[in-house]
Parts: sequence; C-alpha cells; structure tokens
Amino acid sequence: MVTADVGGQRLALLPQKAIWWPAQQALLIADAHLGKAVSFRRLGVPVPEATTGDTLSRLTGLVERHGARRIVFLGDFLHSVHAHAASTLDALARWRERHADLHLTLVRGNHDAHAGDPPAWARMEVVDEPLLLGGLALCHHPVPRDSAYVLAGHLHPGIVLGGRPHDHLRLPCFWFGARVGVLPAFGAFTGLKTIRPGAGDRVFALADQAVLAVPPAAQEPG
Repeated sequence: MVTADVGGQRLALLPQKAIWWPAQQALLIADAHLGKAVSFRRLGVPVPEATTGDTLSRLTGLVERHGARRIVFLGDFLHSVHAHAASTLDALARWRERHADLHLTLVRGNHDAHAGDPPAWARMEVVDEPLLLGGLALCHHPVPRDSAYVLAGHLHPGIVLGGRPHDHLRLPCFWFGARVGVLPAFGAFTGLKTIRPGAGDRVFALADQAVLAVPPAAQEPG
C-alpha cells in the first residue's frame, strides 16, 4: 500500500486498482464495467467467462481487508444494457446480500447513461457528477472543476515504461495532475489507454501486486 496526499486528503493507493480513503472509511472504484464480457458475447465476440465474478470477488477482498463502510463507484458500473443479463444480476445480487450493510454510491458515467441505473434491490445511491465529499470532487470524467480537486476514471490509464522500442512495459496506473487525478479501471475485462503525463504530474504504476512511484525519467511517451 502506498499513500499519497491528494487534494488535501491522505489516500491509500491499492495494487488492486482502487483507493482506500481512511477518513471516509470508503473505497473508491472506477470503471467496474460489470457485464462487459456478456455484452461482448451477445455481439458474437469470444471473450473470457466469469469476469463479473472475478471483479466482485476482488471487491469483497478489499471490503473485508479494510473494513470499508462505503464504496463510491466513479462511473461505468454496468457496461451496457446487456449487463442486465440474469447471470450478471444474479452474481451482483449474491454479492449485495453478502455486503448488505455497505453504503453504495454510483457517480454516473457515460456507460451508465446507456446501461441504465442498477436495479432498485441493489440499494445504490445514484448521482450525477460531481459528488462533493470530504473536500474532493468525485466524478467519472477527468475534467477540472473550480469546486475541488477531481478524482475520476473513464480513461483506463496506462503508463509505458522502458527504453528500447521493443523492450518496454505498459502497466495500469494512478495519474495525479495539478487539478485532476485518474484511477485505473477496476474491472477484470478492461483495456488501457496510454497517458502522457505533464511536468509535475505524479504517476504510480501497478505491477506484481505492488504500487510503484514512476519517476519522470522512466516514463516513455506512448
């Protein structure tokens, strides 16, 4: 676990692609994309099975490890309307029953606009961005706001590390700029968008269950 001061708050950056916010006893999760695999299979694209179960299992591990009382999802909770398939909703229902006391909040993202809100039985507070909490603006889209420092998702950020063209790594990462921070995508079946950090930005790569601060000299343009 690596801690970082962001927008006046001390946050723990987790190798499981999430943030633990001790002052709020909350986990911050971006881009879960539940039901993405079943959505692709509906379109005839062969993709891995059980990705929703894997995502929810990792979420359970974080809740239990940190004693979380709240989860805030920073958009794109469900991938599409096809995510309302019985297999996905059954898995979500079992997970929700196991964590009945958790306060769940979803800050709507672009995929949520098409997928629709989660079912009422999920007992999830659903709001438009920004959600102002503890001096931070919790959003889906990484757009600066005058009200507070923004934490967002949407980009599925990845950083390229290495020197030679055919000898480099592209890893998921946390990316903190002067006014906006972006979380890695939490979902088990998501891609990466290579970022181009600016001067003074802080980047933390995720590799081998570790969070690693990336010095500017180690960052390779995408």
